[in-house]
Amino acid sequence: MATQPNLVFYVPDELRADALACYGNPVTKTPNYDRLAADGVRFANCHTLFPVCGASRCSLLTGWPAHVRGHRSLYYFLRPEEPNLFRYLKRAGYDIHWFGKNDALAPASFADSVTEWRDRSPPLSPDQAKAYAGGGIIPGAVTMLFEAYGDRRKTADWANMEAAFDVLRRKDHPRPFCIFLPLTQPHPPYRAPDGFHDLYDPADLPPLAPPGLPGEPAFIEGVRVLAGLEILTEEAFRRVRAVYLGQVSYTDWMLGELMAVLDETGRADDTALFVASDHGDYAGDYGLIEKWPAGLEDGLTHVPLIVRLPGGAAGHLVEEMVELYDIMPTMLEIAGTRATHTHFARSLMPQLLGAEGDPDRAAYAEGGYNPYEPQAFEPLIGGIYGPKTRLQNERPETVARCASVRTRTHRYIHRPGGQCELYDVAADPGCTRNLIDEPAHAATREALRDRLLSWYVTTSGVPASDKDARGLPPFIRIPDFGEAADVARYLDRP
Repeated sequence: MATQPNLVFYVPDELRADALACYGNPVTKTPNYDRLAADGVRFANCHTLFPVCGASRCSLLTGWPAHVRGHRSLYYFLRPEEPNLFRYLKRAGYDIHWFGKNDALAPASFADSVTEWRDRSPPLSPDQAKAYAGGGIIPGAVTMLFEAYGDRRKTADWANMEAAFDVLRRKDHPRPFCIFLPLTQPHPPYRAPDGFHDLYDPADLPPLAPPGLPGEPAFIEGVRVLAGLEILTEEAFRRVRAVYLGQVSYTDWMLGELMAVLDETGRADDTALFVASDHGDYAGDYGLIEKWPAGLEDGLTHVPLIVRLPGGAAGHLVEEMVELYDIMPTMLEIAGTRATHTHFARSLMPQLLGAEGDPDRAAYAEGGYNPYEPQAFEPLIGGIYGPKTRLQNERPETVARCASVRTRTHRYIHRPGGQCELYDVAADPGCTRNLIDEPAHAATREALRDRLLSWYVTTSGVPASDKDARGLPPFIRIPDFGEAADVARYLDRP
Protein backbone atom coordinates (compact mmCIF):
# COMPACT_ATOMS: atom_id res chain seq x y z
CA MET A 1 0.00 0.00 0.00
CA ALA A 2 1.29 3.46 -0.89
CA THR A 3 2.34 5.81 1.92
CA GLN A 4 -0.62 8.06 1.15
CA PRO A 5 -3.16 6.14 -0.93
CA ASN A 6 -5.71 8.09 -2.91
CA LEU A 7 -9.25 8.12 -1.58
CA VAL A 8 -12.58 7.91 -3.41
CA PHE A 9 -15.74 8.35 -1.36
CA TYR A 10 -18.93 7.35 -3.21
CA VAL A 11 -22.06 8.53 -1.36
CA PRO A 12 -25.50 7.91 -2.85
CA ASP A 13 -28.08 9.98 -0.97
CA GLU A 14 -30.78 8.21 1.08
CA LEU A 15 -29.63 4.64 0.39
CA ARG A 16 -30.87 2.19 3.02
CA ALA A 17 -28.69 -0.85 3.54
CA ASP A 18 -31.39 -3.45 3.01
CA ALA A 19 -31.93 -2.20 -0.54
CA LEU A 20 -28.73 -3.96 -1.65
CA ALA A 21 -28.44 -7.62 -2.56
CA CYS A 22 -25.28 -8.03 -0.48
CA TYR A 23 -27.27 -6.82 2.54
CA GLY A 24 -29.93 -9.45 2.01
CA ASN A 25 -32.41 -7.91 -0.42
CA PRO A 26 -33.87 -10.85 -2.40
CA VAL A 27 -34.99 -8.78 -5.39
CA THR A 28 -32.58 -5.93 -6.08
CA LYS A 29 -29.91 -6.34 -8.73
CA THR A 30 -26.75 -4.68 -7.37
CA PRO A 31 -23.83 -6.64 -8.86
CA ASN A 32 -21.29 -3.86 -8.40
CA TYR A 33 -21.98 -3.28 -4.72
CA ASP A 34 -21.82 -7.06 -4.35
CA ARG A 35 -18.49 -7.24 -6.21
CA LEU A 36 -17.02 -4.47 -4.09
CA ALA A 37 -18.07 -6.36 -0.95
CA ALA A 38 -16.36 -9.48 -2.31
CA ASP A 39 -13.18 -7.49 -3.01
CA GLY A 40 -13.15 -5.57 0.27
CA VAL A 41 -14.83 -5.32 3.66
CA ARG A 42 -18.57 -5.05 4.22
CA PHE A 43 -19.85 -3.67 7.53
CA ALA A 44 -23.18 -5.41 8.09
CA ASN A 45 -24.39 -3.12 10.88
CA CYS A 46 -23.41 0.47 10.16
CA HIS A 47 -25.78 3.16 11.44
CA THR A 48 -25.90 6.88 10.81
CA LEU A 49 -26.15 9.28 13.74
CA PHE A 50 -28.96 11.44 12.31
CA PRO A 51 -31.71 10.68 9.74
CA VAL A 52 -31.34 13.93 7.74
CA CYS A 53 -28.56 14.68 5.26
CA GLY A 54 -27.03 17.88 6.66
CA ALA A 55 -26.79 16.71 10.26
CA SER A 56 -25.59 13.26 9.21
CA ARG A 57 -22.82 14.67 7.04
CA CYS A 58 -21.66 17.12 9.71
CA SER A 59 -21.43 14.19 12.11
CA LEU A 60 -19.61 12.05 9.56
CA LEU A 61 -16.95 14.71 8.90
CA THR A 62 -16.28 15.49 12.55
CA GLY A 63 -16.86 12.36 14.62
CA TRP A 64 -19.35 14.33 16.70
CA PRO A 65 -22.94 13.43 17.52
CA ALA A 66 -25.30 16.26 16.60
CA HIS A 67 -25.74 17.40 20.21
CA VAL A 68 -22.05 18.30 20.59
CA ARG A 69 -22.35 21.49 18.52
CA GLY A 70 -26.02 21.53 17.54
CA HIS A 71 -25.58 20.47 13.90
CA ARG A 72 -29.07 19.02 13.59
CA SER A 73 -30.71 21.08 10.84
CA LEU A 74 -30.45 21.68 7.10
CA TYR A 75 -29.27 25.23 7.74
CA TYR A 76 -26.27 24.88 10.05
CA PHE A 77 -23.14 23.39 8.51
CA LEU A 78 -19.50 23.13 9.58
CA ARG A 79 -17.90 26.53 9.97
CA PRO A 80 -14.25 27.58 9.68
CA GLU A 81 -13.58 27.31 13.41
CA GLU A 82 -14.81 23.70 13.42
CA PRO A 83 -12.84 20.65 12.28
CA ASN A 84 -13.73 18.51 9.28
CA LEU A 85 -12.29 15.47 7.54
CA PHE A 86 -11.44 17.28 4.31
CA ARG A 87 -9.48 20.06 6.01
CA TYR A 88 -7.38 17.43 7.78
CA LEU A 89 -6.73 15.65 4.48
CA LYS A 90 -5.88 18.88 2.69
CA ARG A 91 -3.39 19.82 5.39
CA ALA A 92 -1.91 16.33 5.05
CA GLY A 93 -1.13 17.08 1.40
CA TYR A 94 -4.25 15.87 -0.40
CA ASP A 95 -6.09 17.58 -3.22
CA ILE A 96 -9.81 17.41 -2.45
CA HIS A 97 -12.10 17.12 -5.49
CA TRP A 98 -15.77 17.42 -4.57
CA PHE A 99 -18.40 16.71 -7.23
CA GLY A 100 -22.02 16.87 -6.12
CA LYS A 101 -24.26 18.39 -3.48
CA ASN A 102 -22.99 20.15 -0.37
CA ASP A 103 -25.11 19.95 2.82
CA ALA A 104 -21.96 19.67 4.94
CA LEU A 105 -19.72 22.76 4.90
CA ALA A 106 -20.60 26.41 5.43
CA PRO A 107 -19.45 28.52 2.44
CA ALA A 108 -16.49 29.99 4.33
CA SER A 109 -15.14 26.50 5.09
CA PHE A 110 -14.47 25.54 1.48
CA ALA A 111 -11.35 27.67 1.03
CA ASP A 112 -9.08 25.63 3.30
CA SER A 113 -10.90 22.29 3.01
CA VAL A 114 -11.56 21.72 -0.70
CA THR A 115 -9.35 22.09 -3.78
CA GLU A 116 -12.15 21.90 -6.32
CA TRP A 117 -15.92 21.84 -5.92
CA ARG A 118 -18.42 21.49 -8.73
CA ASP A 119 -22.03 20.44 -8.70
CA ARG A 120 -23.41 19.75 -12.16
CA SER A 121 -27.02 19.64 -10.92
CA PRO A 122 -29.09 22.01 -13.11
CA PRO A 123 -31.94 24.11 -11.70
CA LEU A 124 -35.44 22.74 -12.12
CA SER A 125 -37.00 23.42 -15.50
CA PRO A 126 -40.46 25.06 -15.55
CA ASP A 127 -42.00 21.71 -16.50
CA GLN A 128 -40.24 19.95 -13.60
CA ALA A 129 -41.26 22.65 -11.15
CA LYS A 130 -44.87 22.37 -12.28
CA ALA A 131 -44.82 18.58 -11.97
CA TYR A 132 -43.25 18.68 -8.49
CA ALA A 133 -45.90 21.14 -7.34
CA GLY A 134 -48.48 18.45 -8.05
CA GLY A 135 -46.89 15.98 -5.67
CA GLY A 136 -46.65 13.01 -8.02
CA ILE A 137 -48.52 10.98 -10.59
CA ILE A 138 -51.05 9.44 -8.19
CA PRO A 139 -53.97 11.87 -7.83
CA GLY A 140 -54.90 13.09 -4.38
CA ALA A 141 -51.64 12.19 -2.62
CA VAL A 142 -48.15 13.64 -2.38
CA THR A 143 -46.17 10.50 -3.23
CA MET A 144 -43.07 12.04 -4.88
CA LEU A 145 -43.55 9.32 -7.52
CA PHE A 146 -42.96 10.46 -11.12
CA GLU A 147 -42.33 9.07 -14.58
CA ALA A 148 -38.90 8.02 -15.86
CA TYR A 149 -36.61 10.78 -17.07
CA GLY A 150 -34.69 9.43 -20.04
CA ASP A 151 -31.03 8.68 -20.74
CA ARG A 152 -28.92 7.41 -17.84
CA ARG A 153 -26.02 9.50 -19.16
CA LYS A 154 -27.94 12.76 -19.09
CA THR A 155 -28.46 13.15 -15.36
CA ALA A 156 -26.80 15.50 -12.90
CA ASP A 157 -25.30 12.53 -11.08
CA TRP A 158 -23.71 11.23 -14.24
CA ALA A 159 -22.25 14.67 -14.99
CA ASN A 160 -20.62 14.65 -11.55
CA MET A 161 -19.34 11.13 -12.15
CA GLU A 162 -17.73 12.25 -15.42
CA ALA A 163 -15.94 15.05 -13.55
CA ALA A 164 -14.50 12.39 -11.22
CA PHE A 165 -13.43 10.26 -14.19
CA ASP A 166 -11.54 13.25 -15.60
CA VAL A 167 -9.56 13.50 -12.36
CA LEU A 168 -8.80 9.77 -12.35
CA ARG A 169 -7.60 9.88 -15.96
CA ARG A 170 -5.12 12.69 -15.42
CA LYS A 171 -1.60 11.50 -16.09
CA ASP A 172 0.14 13.54 -13.44
CA HIS A 173 -0.99 14.05 -9.87
CA PRO A 174 1.57 16.04 -7.86
CA ARG A 175 -0.23 15.14 -4.65
CA PRO A 176 -2.47 12.32 -3.47
CA PHE A 177 -6.13 13.04 -4.08
CA CYS A 178 -9.48 12.49 -2.45
CA ILE A 179 -12.57 12.45 -4.68
CA PHE A 180 -15.85 13.01 -2.85
CA LEU A 181 -18.99 12.01 -4.78
CA PRO A 182 -22.14 13.03 -2.85
CA LEU A 183 -24.79 12.08 -5.42
CA THR A 184 -28.55 12.72 -5.43
CA GLN A 185 -29.91 9.25 -6.25
CA PRO A 186 -31.79 7.41 -4.82
CA HIS A 187 -33.19 10.46 -3.02
CA PRO A 188 -36.81 11.28 -3.93
CA PRO A 189 -38.56 12.28 -6.11
CA TYR A 190 -38.92 8.61 -6.98
CA ARG A 191 -37.89 8.52 -10.61
CA ALA A 192 -35.06 6.79 -12.42
CA PRO A 193 -33.62 6.78 -15.95
CA ASP A 194 -34.96 4.53 -18.66
CA GLY A 195 -33.90 0.95 -18.06
CA PHE A 196 -34.03 1.41 -14.29
CA HIS A 197 -37.36 3.09 -13.57
CA ASP A 198 -39.43 0.00 -14.38
CA LEU A 199 -36.76 -2.57 -13.59
CA TYR A 200 -38.73 -4.13 -10.74
CA ASP A 201 -42.29 -5.43 -10.61
CA PRO A 202 -44.04 -4.21 -7.45
CA ALA A 203 -45.70 -7.61 -7.13
CA ASP A 204 -42.30 -9.29 -6.72
CA LEU A 205 -41.24 -7.25 -3.68
CA PRO A 206 -41.22 -8.52 -0.10
CA PRO A 207 -43.94 -7.12 2.21
CA LEU A 208 -43.52 -3.57 3.50
CA ALA A 209 -43.93 -2.55 7.14
CA PRO A 210 -47.63 -1.63 7.36
CA PRO A 211 -49.13 1.66 8.58
CA GLY A 212 -51.35 1.99 11.64
CA LEU A 213 -49.19 -0.05 14.01
CA PRO A 214 -49.94 0.20 17.74
CA GLY A 215 -47.51 2.34 19.71
CA GLU A 216 -46.19 4.26 16.70
CA PRO A 217 -45.01 7.88 17.08
CA ALA A 218 -47.44 10.69 16.25
CA PHE A 219 -45.61 11.96 13.20
CA ILE A 220 -46.47 8.85 11.17
CA GLU A 221 -50.19 9.50 11.14
CA GLY A 222 -49.59 13.26 10.86
CA VAL A 223 -47.56 12.91 7.67
CA ARG A 224 -49.99 10.41 6.19
CA VAL A 225 -52.98 12.69 6.74
CA LEU A 226 -51.39 15.90 5.46
CA ALA A 227 -49.85 14.20 2.41
CA GLY A 228 -53.01 12.28 1.53
CA LEU A 229 -51.11 9.01 1.89
CA GLU A 230 -53.85 7.43 4.00
CA ILE A 231 -56.01 6.98 0.90
CA LEU A 232 -53.41 4.83 -0.85
CA THR A 233 -53.39 1.07 -1.04
CA GLU A 234 -50.40 -1.14 -0.33
CA GLU A 235 -50.00 -1.55 -4.10
CA ALA A 236 -49.23 2.18 -4.41
CA PHE A 237 -46.50 1.99 -1.78
CA ARG A 238 -45.06 -1.12 -3.40
CA ARG A 239 -44.87 0.87 -6.63
CA VAL A 240 -42.93 3.57 -4.78
CA ARG A 241 -40.56 0.93 -3.41
CA ALA A 242 -40.10 -0.64 -6.84
CA VAL A 243 -39.03 2.69 -8.39
CA TYR A 244 -36.80 3.39 -5.38
CA LEU A 245 -35.04 0.07 -5.97
CA GLY A 246 -34.64 1.05 -9.62
CA GLN A 247 -32.88 4.19 -8.45
CA VAL A 248 -30.66 2.04 -6.25
CA SER A 249 -29.75 -0.09 -9.26
CA TYR A 250 -28.89 3.09 -11.14
CA THR A 251 -26.39 3.98 -8.40
CA ASP A 252 -25.04 0.43 -8.73
CA TRP A 253 -24.49 0.96 -12.46
CA MET A 254 -22.65 4.22 -11.81
CA LEU A 255 -20.52 2.50 -9.17
CA GLY A 256 -19.62 -0.13 -11.75
CA GLU A 257 -18.51 2.59 -14.17
CA LEU A 258 -16.39 4.15 -11.41
CA MET A 259 -14.74 0.83 -10.63
CA ALA A 260 -14.06 0.31 -14.34
CA VAL A 261 -12.26 3.66 -14.59
CA LEU A 262 -10.23 2.83 -11.48
CA ASP A 263 -9.17 -0.42 -13.18
CA GLU A 264 -8.56 1.25 -16.55
CA THR A 265 -6.27 3.90 -15.06
CA GLY A 266 -4.46 1.56 -12.68
CA ARG A 267 -5.79 3.58 -9.76
CA ALA A 268 -7.47 0.56 -8.17
CA ASP A 269 -3.99 -0.42 -6.93
CA ASP A 270 -3.35 2.80 -5.00
CA THR A 271 -6.83 4.07 -4.16
CA ALA A 272 -9.06 3.21 -1.22
CA LEU A 273 -12.70 3.14 -2.30
CA PHE A 274 -15.35 3.90 0.33
CA VAL A 275 -19.07 3.44 -0.33
CA ALA A 276 -21.67 4.62 2.18
CA SER A 277 -24.82 6.73 2.48
CA ASP A 278 -25.97 9.49 4.79
CA HIS A 279 -29.26 7.82 5.81
CA GLY A 280 -32.08 5.69 4.43
CA ASP A 281 -35.62 6.21 3.13
CA TYR A 282 -39.03 4.92 4.20
CA ALA A 283 -39.88 4.13 0.55
CA GLY A 284 -43.32 2.85 1.51
CA ASP A 285 -42.67 1.41 4.97
CA TYR A 286 -45.34 2.41 7.53
CA GLY A 287 -47.26 4.02 4.66
CA LEU A 288 -44.61 6.77 4.45
CA ILE A 289 -42.25 8.20 1.87
CA GLU A 290 -38.86 9.93 2.11
CA LYS A 291 -37.71 10.42 5.74
CA TRP A 292 -38.57 12.35 8.89
CA PRO A 293 -36.15 14.34 11.11
CA ALA A 294 -37.36 12.49 14.21
CA GLY A 295 -37.63 9.06 12.57
CA LEU A 296 -35.10 6.60 13.99
CA GLU A 297 -36.20 3.24 12.58
CA ASP A 298 -33.69 0.92 10.91
CA GLY A 299 -34.92 1.90 7.45
CA LEU A 300 -33.55 5.39 8.10
CA THR A 301 -30.45 4.75 10.22
CA HIS A 302 -29.07 1.47 8.82
CA VAL A 303 -26.82 2.35 5.88
CA PRO A 304 -24.33 0.42 3.78
CA LEU A 305 -20.60 0.74 4.41
CA ILE A 306 -18.26 -1.12 2.06
CA VAL A 307 -14.55 -0.39 1.78
CA ARG A 308 -11.87 -1.71 -0.58
CA LEU A 309 -8.38 -0.91 0.67
CA PRO A 310 -5.27 -1.75 -1.38
CA GLY A 311 -3.52 -4.47 0.59
CA GLY A 312 -6.54 -4.86 2.87
CA ALA A 313 -8.80 -7.80 3.53
CA ALA A 314 -11.01 -9.18 0.76
CA GLY A 315 -14.43 -10.70 1.30
CA HIS A 316 -14.36 -9.83 4.99
CA LEU A 317 -17.68 -9.35 6.79
CA VAL A 318 -17.88 -7.30 9.99
CA GLU A 319 -21.08 -8.21 11.82
CA GLU A 320 -20.49 -6.03 14.87
CA MET A 321 -22.01 -2.55 15.23
CA VAL A 322 -20.18 0.45 13.79
CA GLU A 323 -21.21 4.07 13.24
CA LEU A 324 -21.08 6.11 10.06
CA TYR A 325 -18.73 8.73 11.49
CA ASP A 326 -16.08 6.04 11.98
CA ILE A 327 -15.19 6.84 8.38
CA MET A 328 -13.49 10.06 9.49
CA PRO A 329 -10.66 8.59 11.63
CA THR A 330 -10.39 5.61 9.28
CA MET A 331 -9.67 7.79 6.25
CA LEU A 332 -7.23 9.86 8.25
CA GLU A 333 -5.32 6.77 9.37
CA ILE A 334 -5.14 5.56 5.77
CA ALA A 335 -3.76 9.00 4.84
CA GLY A 336 -1.10 8.78 7.54
CA THR A 337 -2.51 11.55 9.72
CA ARG A 338 -5.01 11.90 12.54
CA ALA A 339 -7.60 14.23 13.99
CA THR A 340 -6.36 16.62 16.67
CA HIS A 341 -9.80 17.51 18.05
CA THR A 342 -11.73 15.49 20.61
CA HIS A 343 -14.19 13.17 18.88
CA PHE A 344 -16.05 9.93 19.53
CA ALA A 345 -15.55 7.94 16.33
CA ARG A 346 -13.31 4.88 16.04
CA SER A 347 -10.92 3.97 13.26
CA LEU A 348 -11.99 0.86 11.39
CA MET A 349 -8.48 0.11 10.12
CA PRO A 350 -8.20 -3.15 12.12
CA GLN A 351 -11.37 -4.41 10.44
CA LEU A 352 -10.12 -3.33 7.00
CA LEU A 353 -7.14 -5.59 7.65
CA GLY A 354 -9.33 -8.53 8.63
CA ALA A 355 -10.07 -8.14 12.35
CA GLU A 356 -13.47 -8.59 13.92
CA GLY A 357 -15.35 -5.66 15.40
CA ASP A 358 -16.24 -4.89 19.01
CA PRO A 359 -18.98 -7.35 20.07
CA ASP A 360 -20.13 -5.06 22.90
CA ARG A 361 -20.50 -1.93 20.82
CA ALA A 362 -23.82 -0.16 20.24
CA ALA A 363 -24.79 2.44 17.65
CA TYR A 364 -26.47 5.70 18.62
CA ALA A 365 -28.65 8.14 16.74
CA GLU A 366 -30.62 11.27 17.46
CA GLY A 367 -33.07 13.42 15.59
CA GLY A 368 -35.44 16.36 15.67
CA TYR A 369 -35.35 19.94 16.92
CA ASN A 370 -36.70 21.82 19.91
CA PRO A 371 -39.72 24.12 19.40
CA TYR A 372 -37.64 27.09 20.59
CA GLU A 373 -35.14 26.57 17.74
CA PRO A 374 -36.97 28.20 14.80
CA GLN A 375 -33.72 28.44 12.86
CA ALA A 376 -33.66 24.63 12.65
CA PHE A 377 -37.11 24.17 11.14
CA GLU A 378 -37.63 23.87 7.41
CA PRO A 379 -39.56 26.86 6.01
CA LEU A 380 -43.10 26.37 4.79
CA ILE A 381 -42.98 25.49 1.11
CA GLY A 382 -45.42 23.94 -1.33
CA GLY A 383 -45.26 21.03 -3.73
CA ILE A 384 -43.76 17.71 -2.77
CA TYR A 385 -42.35 19.07 0.50
CA GLY A 386 -45.48 20.98 1.49
CA PRO A 387 -47.03 18.40 3.86
CA LYS A 388 -43.71 17.71 5.56
CA THR A 389 -42.93 21.35 6.27
CA ARG A 390 -46.51 22.08 7.34
CA LEU A 391 -46.46 19.32 9.94
CA GLN A 392 -43.13 20.47 11.37
CA ASN A 393 -44.30 24.06 11.74
CA GLU A 394 -47.90 23.46 12.77
CA ARG A 395 -47.22 20.54 15.13
CA PRO A 396 -43.62 20.95 16.32
CA GLU A 397 -44.09 18.19 18.89
CA THR A 398 -44.00 15.70 15.99
CA VAL A 399 -40.43 16.71 15.19
CA ALA A 400 -39.17 17.11 18.77
CA ARG A 401 -35.73 15.91 19.77
CA CYS A 402 -35.29 12.19 20.32
CA ALA A 403 -32.46 9.69 20.61
CA SER A 404 -31.86 5.99 20.10
CA VAL A 405 -29.50 3.19 21.00
CA ARG A 406 -29.22 0.17 18.69
CA THR A 407 -27.54 -3.11 19.63
CA ARG A 408 -27.30 -6.28 17.57
CA THR A 409 -30.62 -7.44 19.04
CA HIS A 410 -32.65 -4.39 20.13
CA ARG A 411 -33.43 -0.75 19.44
CA TYR A 412 -34.65 1.69 22.09
CA ILE A 413 -35.93 5.14 21.05
CA HIS A 414 -36.41 7.80 23.72
CA ARG A 415 -38.86 10.61 23.00
CA PRO A 416 -39.21 13.03 25.96
CA GLY A 417 -42.91 13.68 26.41
CA GLY A 418 -43.80 11.43 23.49
CA GLN A 419 -44.15 7.80 22.47
CA CYS A 420 -40.98 5.90 23.34
CA GLU A 421 -40.23 2.71 21.44
CA LEU A 422 -38.51 -0.62 22.00
CA TYR A 423 -38.03 -3.22 19.28
CA ASP A 424 -36.55 -6.69 19.22
CA VAL A 425 -34.82 -6.22 15.87
CA ALA A 426 -33.49 -9.76 15.83
CA ALA A 427 -37.04 -11.15 15.79
CA ASP A 428 -38.74 -8.11 14.22
CA PRO A 429 -36.32 -6.45 11.75
CA GLY A 430 -39.10 -4.27 10.34
CA CYS A 431 -39.67 -2.64 13.77
CA THR A 432 -43.41 -3.37 13.66
CA ARG A 433 -44.08 -4.35 17.30
CA ASN A 434 -43.39 -1.71 19.96
CA LEU A 435 -42.50 -3.57 23.18
CA ILE A 436 -42.04 -0.48 25.34
CA ASP A 437 -44.86 -1.27 27.79
CA GLU A 438 -44.56 -5.05 27.87
CA PRO A 439 -43.45 -6.27 31.33
CA ALA A 440 -41.41 -9.11 29.88
CA HIS A 441 -39.12 -6.56 28.22
CA ALA A 442 -38.84 -4.09 31.11
CA ALA A 443 -35.29 -5.13 32.02
CA THR A 444 -34.11 -4.66 28.43
CA ARG A 445 -35.84 -1.27 28.26
CA GLU A 446 -34.17 -0.03 31.45
CA ALA A 447 -30.73 -1.33 30.46
CA LEU A 448 -30.89 0.40 27.09
CA ARG A 449 -32.24 3.60 28.62
CA ASP A 450 -29.27 3.65 31.03
CA ARG A 451 -26.90 2.99 28.16
CA LEU A 452 -28.37 5.89 26.17
CA LEU A 453 -28.06 8.21 29.16
CA SER A 454 -24.42 7.19 29.65
CA TRP A 455 -23.72 7.97 25.99
CA TYR A 456 -25.19 11.44 26.38
CA VAL A 457 -23.15 12.11 29.51
CA THR A 458 -19.88 10.99 27.96
CA THR A 459 -20.40 12.83 24.64
CA SER A 460 -22.14 15.97 25.88
CA GLY A 461 -19.42 18.40 24.86
CA VAL A 462 -15.81 18.72 23.79
CA PRO A 463 -13.07 21.04 25.02
CA ALA A 464 -10.71 22.86 22.70
CA SER A 465 -7.42 21.11 21.96
CA ASP A 466 -5.36 23.94 23.49
CA LYS A 467 -5.37 25.54 26.94
CA ASP A 468 -5.90 29.07 28.15
CA ALA A 469 -3.52 30.49 30.79
CA ARG A 470 -5.09 30.55 34.24
CA GLY A 471 -3.22 33.68 35.37
CA LEU A 472 -4.40 37.23 34.84
CA PRO A 473 -3.48 38.93 31.56
CA PRO A 474 -0.08 40.65 31.74
CA PHE A 475 -1.55 44.14 31.33
CA ILE A 476 -3.46 43.87 34.64
CA ARG A 477 -1.39 45.16 37.57
CA ILE A 478 -1.63 43.04 40.73
CA PRO A 479 -1.92 45.24 43.84
CA ASP A 480 0.72 44.75 46.52
CA PHE A 481 -1.47 43.67 49.42
CA GLY A 482 0.07 43.86 52.82
CA GLU A 483 -2.71 42.64 55.05
CA ALA A 484 -5.49 40.08 54.65
CA ALA A 485 -8.00 42.84 55.37
CA ASP A 486 -6.69 44.79 52.37
CA VAL A 487 -7.26 41.75 50.16
CA ALA A 488 -10.83 41.38 51.41
CA ARG A 489 -11.58 45.04 50.78
CA TYR A 490 -10.19 44.75 47.21
CA LEU A 491 -12.30 41.69 46.40
CA ASP A 492 -15.44 43.32 47.76
CA ARG A 493 -15.07 46.42 45.61
CA PRO A 494 -17.87 46.80 42.99
